Amino acid sequence: MKWIGQIAFLFSLIMSIQATAQELPAAELKVLGGLSSRPTYKEIELPFWTKTIPTDSKGQITAEVKAYDDMGLKGPELFKLMKQGVIEFGVVPFSYYANEFPVSEAIDIAGLATDPKTARTAVSAYTSVLSKAISGSYQSKLLGVSPYAPQVLFCNFPIQNLQGLRGKKVRTVTRSQSELIEALGAKSTTVAFNDVPSAFKNKSIACAVAGAMSAYQAKWYTVTTHIYALPLGWNMEAHAVNQKAWDQLDPAVQGFLTAKISTLIDSLWNFSSQQTQLGYDCNTGQKACPFGLKGKMKLVRPSPDDIALAKRLSMQKVAPKWAARCSSQCVSDFNQTIGKTFKFTLKK
Repeated sequence: MKWIGQIAFLFSLIMSIQATAQELPAAELKVLGGLSSRPTYKEIELPFWTKTIPTDSKGQITAEVKAYDDMGLKGPELFKLMKQGVIEFGVVPFSYYANEFPVSEAIDIAGLATDPKTARTAVSAYTSVLSKAISGSYQSKLLGVSPYAPQVLFCNFPIQNLQGLRGKKVRTVTRSQSELIEALGAKSTTVAFNDVPSAFKNKSIACAVAGAMSAYQAKWYTVTTHIYALPLGWNMEAHAVNQKAWDQLDPAVQGFLTAKISTLIDSLWNFSSQQTQLGYDCNTGQKACPFGLKGKMKLVRPSPDDIALAKRLSMQKVAPKWAARCSSQCVSDFNQTIGKTFKFTLKK
């Protein structure tokens, strides 16, 4: 009977999958995750390494996981420690490496990618270049790239469009954000995240760039009135492993981890969008916000004209400045990847 044959096939498939997992050699991994205070770490990274990996490997692969701040680390030293083998698997925010590793800035040039799909397209186009650069500079293998969150504007005045920033002082996070803000006729400044509420109160800034959920958790809704929901960056993070540590793993374990980490990256991209919407809901006091404390901010969506303006300035003003501080090979690689995808060419 046909249905008996189908059941037999499914049973053999299930047994094959189970056998494959059971046949994995045992491996104990050491993983350094992102910041302990972030929902990304608590809700996605930690359960992935401590539950998903052991469960799906039938207990053959286990991981010891710590957030990097719980280990007393600040961020700028992560790639260097990975290069030395002190860190095996780890999450590394690229924002700490813009000066010494400008090739990494290419995937997060302010204003170039203003939605998640476009941002991921840029990452995909550039992954091979980034992988080679990380291997050469830090003797580590890139396993994936994910955003922490789109970086949007929080302002204490009724901003309607990007032109409203002219003459205002804006707290930015990355160099390219600063360059985009200044191309708009505004003034960029650096303020530590925890000092932003005070800067708003003493009127030393009019706007500040941050992720929506991070700003909510820091109660920026008490010192600002409007969110301008145009991503000026994505706070990209590398998921990588020391090459020697990777090479010591059995090929079957490498294949298993490669496939699983691909699903982790997908989850992190989706979670970034979900957390951003939650941040918008909570900062503006929507019913969808599950927390007791809510803001009363106004959410302003960018017009097509403003999105086009940001991209135009990014291509004409911001990206060329990045090219000036990167190598000729770096610029050539950009033109063959992201440049080709976005249909523009940079000159060195």
